[in-house]
Amino acid sequence: MERHVSARQLAGLVRLDPADRPYYRALAQGVRTLVLDGRLAVRVRLPAERHLAAALGISRTTVTAAYDRLREQGYLDSRQGAGSWTALPDPATLGAENPWLAAEDEGMLPMHSAAPAATAQLPRAMALAAEDHPRYALGIGYHPMGLQVLREAVAARYTARGVATRPEQILVTAGAQHAIHLVTNLLLRRGDAAVVESPTYPHALDSVRSRGARLASVGLTAGGWNLDLIVAAMKQSAATMAYHIPDFHNPTGRLMDDAGRAALVDAARRNGTVLVIDESWAELALQDVPQVTPTAVFDTGGNVITIGSASKLWWGGLRIGWIRTTATLVRKLAALRASVEIASPVFEQLVVARLFEHIEETRAERRRTLSASRDAMAAALRAELPSWSFETPAGGGSLWIRLDTPSATALTDAAACHGVRLAPGPWFGVDGTLESHLRLPFTQSPQVLAAALPRIVAARTRGGHGSRPAESLTPVL
Repeated sequence: MERHVSARQLAGLVRLDPADRPYYRALAQGVRTLVLDGRLAVRVRLPAERHLAAALGISRTTVTAAYDRLREQGYLDSRQGAGSWTALPDPATLGAENPWLAAEDEGMLPMHSAAPAATAQLPRAMALAAEDHPRYALGIGYHPMGLQVLREAVAARYTARGVATRPEQILVTAGAQHAIHLVTNLLLRRGDAAVVESPTYPHALDSVRSRGARLASVGLTAGGWNLDLIVAAMKQSAATMAYHIPDFHNPTGRLMDDAGRAALVDAARRNGTVLVIDESWAELALQDVPQVTPTAVFDTGGNVITIGSASKLWWGGLRIGWIRTTATLVRKLAALRASVEIASPVFEQLVVARLFEHIEETRAERRRTLSASRDAMAAALRAELPSWSFETPAGGGSLWIRLDTPSATALTDAAACHGVRLAPGPWFGVDGTLESHLRLPFTQSPQVLAAALPRIVAARTRGGHGSRPAESLTPVL
């Protein structure tokens, strides 16, 4: 017999606040939370829109919009004339479904994003790039491997950091996410295994899943990386690729020491695994830390591919990244790229090339501003939410919070009703794990941070920390 929930039962479960706006979104989030919490089973038929509207005392249009949103997110299946049933979206789409579709969240505080505002160096770099641009306009504008001036600047920076690099070892991309996508598409085939950290950068998980590859996750411990577990994962899964963020890890902010880097490279070499090292945050030390060596220094056989980005140091709007690898792999990646798009924008590449000329000034600026925001956020959290725990990172752009209850998804839903977008732990994990964690960036302006925290506290108090009744739904049979 089909299971269903009545309008009266569902209205009693969602427990919406009349002050929540927009109301259709609050209703959709409430139903989604019930499904994810297991209080509303999958494949349960929901009440008709007009019946739920009457039970809640709202317009049918509002319920229709809520049901439409649930369908778009994969939490509702519908058949014309037959009704709508609760569902779970394909796990492979979860990372892309939620985190960065901010266009429909206009007016909400973007505490889900760790991208910083533009550096003070940007206007001058753009002005100089505008002067450089006309002579590049004399050509066709296609530079599949990147402008030579930018490849030289990136290579020079690697060399200055201790990794001797030639421009032909650099491929310019449309950001780090694009770089990850290219590398995973080159390396992975359906059924291959990729070792990843847990937590890790969500879009790396998306890229691996999109190839039909298997994820072998290794959790970060309180002390950081467990090399024994990573080596075991490489060996046991016969991993083709391993993706790691050793430099101010996203989202935990941890920094791997040289011994760990050397051991990681050695393990990958012995197991025939290609190491993909994401250095998007490498330039963002916010305090004095032990000097570390870039991971590629320990590589003697072209087994390490390094990814970098302009967005975290200079500005999220600069969609420029790069890949450092062998010249042979650069050519293969450029050929693969051509099937999707030809090259990165010339002007943005010129801007980034100019920004490299004053990179130390920008690093000093970020250290001053982000460390102040980090410390202010940490102090406010300890004062307002003392039951939440975290370690203050020495670099990067976010705090990795352990909540007092496993309630990140519920808290995120409640916060959205208070006008704040959050990044719950499951975004950064595999198979819905990390529900006890939340990433809070300190890259936003002090005004945004000051406005967001009271709303987060209010969301937690109202329903984001397990305060809702724990009753389970027994559908009418």
